Amino acid sequence: MNTPSPRGGRSVRVRAASAVVAVVATALGAVALVSCGSDGNDGGAPAFSDRPTAPDTASFSGEHPSSGASAAKSRIASAQASASSAAASASAQEASRQASVGAEAERSRRVAENALKGVQGSGNALNEVGMTGKPRADTNGLLTVVVTITNKTSANASYAVQVDFLDPSGKVVETQFVGAEDLAPGERQQPLVISRQPPEPVLTPRLTKAQRY
Repeated sequence: MNTPSPRGGRSVRVRAASAVVAVVATALGAVALVSCGSDGNDGGAPAFSDRPTAPDTASFSGEHPSSGASAAKSRIASAQASASSAAASASAQEASRQASVGAEAERSRRVAENALKGVQGSGNALNEVGMTGKPRADTNGLLTVVVTITNKTSANASYAVQVDFLDPSGKVVETQFVGAEDLAPGERQQPLVISRQPPEPVLTPRLTKAQRY
């Protein structure tokens, strides 16, 4: 019968001890992992906070959606008010311009009428004045005449013109005056003469007088 070698016994014991150490190390590692993932009260379940985390307001605009819509409506209303004000201003300017044009036409008419007082016959400038009619479709049905005044002299001159409107029988039913002031040699102006009479009966315009002064 062979006797076991002492050296072999020691080898077996060393291997056994190493296995025990490995088992203990593994157990300790598992315990450490469980401790990291558990608060010790729920048997290893993941830990969650009962209180919700406050949102990060750094990315918020700070303006409530309803406030944004209200601000947009306010901007639209302001733009509409500005547009309305601009339209009213433009309308007022146009009315002022028309009033100014009307005042100037009336002043020119009076100057021409005064210049023709005492003029005998047809005046001294009938050959420097022409007259053409405008289509009623372009004048809202009004009888309108374009008077063309051209300074054919070599010096500055002013002109006064008389236009009469005759009915079908040849009777003068309306007289209008128009003029041009301080025309340079060769310069031309084309003032309008508009009848104030109704469309019927149809009237005929006549160039009656033209005076250069």
